[in-house]
Amino acid sequence: MPRLTARQIDRAAPGRHSDGEGLYLLVGPTGARSWVLRVQVEGRRRDIGIGSVAQYGLAEARDRARELRKAAKEGRDPIAVRDKARSQAPSFEVAAQQCHDHRGAGWSARHAESFLSVLRRHAFPKIGRMRVDSIDESDILTVLSPIWTDKPAIARKVRQHIATTLDFAKGKGWRLVGAPRDGLRPLLSKQSRPSNFAAMPYADIPSFVDGLRNNTATAGRLALLFVIATAARSGEVRGTRWSHIDLEKGLWSRPADLMKNREPHVVTLSALAKDILADAAATRLSDRPDELVFAGTSGRPLADMTLLKVVKAEGGPYSVHGFRAAFRTWAAEKAPTVPEAVAEAALAHMVPDAVVRSYQRSKFLDMRRDLLERWGSFLTGQSSVLKLVS
Repeated sequence: MPRLTARQIDRAAPGRHSDGEGLYLLVGPTGARSWVLRVQVEGRRRDIGIGSVAQYGLAEARDRARELRKAAKEGRDPIAVRDKARSQAPSFEVAAQQCHDHRGAGWSARHAESFLSVLRRHAFPKIGRMRVDSIDESDILTVLSPIWTDKPAIARKVRQHIATTLDFAKGKGWRLVGAPRDGLRPLLSKQSRPSNFAAMPYADIPSFVDGLRNNTATAGRLALLFVIATAARSGEVRGTRWSHIDLEKGLWSRPADLMKNREPHVVTLSALAKDILADAAATRLSDRPDELVFAGTSGRPLADMTLLKVVKAEGGPYSVHGFRAAFRTWAAEKAPTVPEAVAEAALAHMVPDAVVRSYQRSKFLDMRRDLLERWGSFLTGQSSVLKLVS
């Protein structure tokens, strides 16, 4: 039997229209559209209302019908299963918090930090108080529409976090279906391709660094300086703790949960990086090794926007991530004798060649130390001779 299409649903005349496997679209005299599942329960044929078309798109209605058919086949009461999900479902905000609490231990520190903050800013004001089982495509659209084209990267994060929460709610029995995906795609316009991170020309960075160092030493400025000096990612810097720092050996050992590729990585500390850490140490709230190196208010992690605001206010229309690109360009143009794999390793990029990776373990650390020391000297207007390890 042919199955319904989205176009047929929109144009269906009043009456009952079969989608197959007991699922029907009911169209009332006024044009109201809803879903009904006809299923055998203890030898009796029963019609079970699933919900309106506005609440459940075609894919979600099929998923929900599948769950109820499964319940009936297992000898459970499908109406009780449906009503149980309805009666127990918390608000979206509560579900998101529980999702974060249950799954956060397996996420990277950066993802765990951003999950709730992104939802608080963009989703909770619009759907936070809604029951998690009542949220459909139109509700998600109200969250995404204002930012979908203006802030595409953030919008994709919001969509992902909403989907994660709704899928978690299904697993908890609060929804009979997971996050709506197929029904949401046609409602969203095509986004523009993401552009490269705007990078400050490396020739301008020493002057910018000098301005930062001569200004008031705030946590945001110090964290940004450390990003520049180490060519690290913002999240790696904002999440690092004093226990990760070995000043005597001049090493910053970043654990896997701070890294984009979920692999631990060691960064060598130049004289400039050590000076920045000394300034940060002067503002420490305690001697606890788990204290954040660059802490915000009351010891909380800095937001990514904190560093970006420093750049915009004192450096112009550039991104924080762009300083990594500037470092890579500087290394290619001003240190051409350095093997490309050494510069890539300094950025914590995966080196694809297995032989080179083996060499990396034994020699690259010393070579990276020399490279980052020369970068630090460049940033502070000093001259330095690059020593290559043979």
